[in-house]
Amino acid sequence: MKRRAGASEKKEAKKQKLLEELGESWLPYLTPRDAEFHQLWKTSYSKLLLRKADKIPQELHHIVQEAFLILQKHNCFFQDLVRIKEKDFLTPVSRILIGNPGCTYKYLNTRLFTVPWPMEDYEVKYCHPELFTACKALIKLNDYLNIEAVQALQEQNVSGTKETEDTAVTDREQDFSNFIKGSLLEDQSSLYTPRNDCASLKYRTSYNLTLLNYMDPLQMPYLKQEPYFGMGNMAVSWHHDENLVERSTVAVYSYSCEGSASDKVNEQDVEGRDPADWHVGLKIAWDIKTPGLAIPLHPGDCYFMLDDLNMTHQHCVLAGFQPRFSSTHRVAECSTGTLEYIFGQCEVALQNLQVDSDSAALSLKSLEVQVVKEVEGIHNETSLVLGEVGKGERTMEQRNEIISCFLPLLTERQELRKEWTARCQCQLAMSLPEEQKPKCHPLWKDDDPSMPLPYDLEEVIANLQTLLEKMEH
Repeated sequence: MKRRAGASEKKEAKKQKLLEELGESWLPYLTPRDAEFHQLWKTSYSKLLLRKADKIPQELHHIVQEAFLILQKHNCFFQDLVRIKEKDFLTPVSRILIGNPGCTYKYLNTRLFTVPWPMEDYEVKYCHPELFTACKALIKLNDYLNIEAVQALQEQNVSGTKETEDTAVTDREQDFSNFIKGSLLEDQSSLYTPRNDCASLKYRTSYNLTLLNYMDPLQMPYLKQEPYFGMGNMAVSWHHDENLVERSTVAVYSYSCEGSASDKVNEQDVEGRDPADWHVGLKIAWDIKTPGLAIPLHPGDCYFMLDDLNMTHQHCVLAGFQPRFSSTHRVAECSTGTLEYIFGQCEVALQNLQVDSDSAALSLKSLEVQVVKEVEGIHNETSLVLGEVGKGERTMEQRNEIISCFLPLLTERQELRKEWTARCQCQLAMSLPEEQKPKCHPLWKDDDPSMPLPYDLEEVIANLQTLLEKMEH
């Protein structure tokens, strides 16, 4: 909890400092109408790749766009209740997560679970045949984007190697003495080795889920204004995508519904980006010297954030006039966020539990500090630890050691429970339809004898602190 708060505070401090430096002025940004646009893209945003709609198979457009409409017809898009700077918000964009069975994706303190798309060796039952069709279309899009991303990274590596070789030749001509000594040759030998082998490229482009988005700007009573460049209405604020495998590619398929000619603004009358069109905005994180980019997104366009672009840059989505769908494919970091992992952790915790064959009484096999930390980290069989600590055969030193490792874990659990209870009871959560409200699962009843401890742990924590203080004195 403290680590998350610290990172959030640092980020907010950076933002406020940047806004103070700007004062009343705007940072510059470029669009395709500016002569320097493509040069800036090449030099400062080269890891952002755009695939125009006409370069993508027409059949793929058809099935994916139909999938969007199917999901909308079946009311599959929901606004997420997220938490930013200790406050709860409903996202202006409605979303659904579709992907590998059992995968999850976490952003802004909210964890989403995938609606599974059809995969071999998994039996998935859909409540309507059209939903199967939609999910099948999205996994086809996923496969296509994976191939495109691998190819794009390979092309960038070849291009980068060639530039490195050209630079190395120039350096050798300018400093022949260093070359003779062998130091330059030795230093640059690694530059001729491909930076990414095939296995690494595949790993960083093997999308395991897609976060789908939908928003109709005209149905939104208020949209946040872009604060640094004056780019206009934002559907999604500046951010780095969270919960991803390091240096993995993010691929986005964008589909804004076609509008009438009257919706378009006369380009001669517009400074900066055309507000009728959806755009992706990019900037170098916390940089006020390099101009930003606003890239128009026409129906069926795709863009790829390659390699470490998501780490070094921030992006936002700028709203146009028409409703828009997008499918954002990611390599989510799921090592601790799948149902398989959760079940595995439960199995680990249960290995420390033993049952008396005669009385069926439960007890713990080990109270070693490392074992207690692991089991309590998994949150299992808590009351047994307290029971063992109270037994007479435990020395004062052993009790002190166990409580000292156990107390911080219990305190963290109480803080997490308080935060979740507040989110479940906040005004925004209570205003949601019943099927969308956040709930506490499993339902906790303090008078249930199967529950090891009460839901509110304040009294338990206070008693442990008092006991620890007595032992220390």
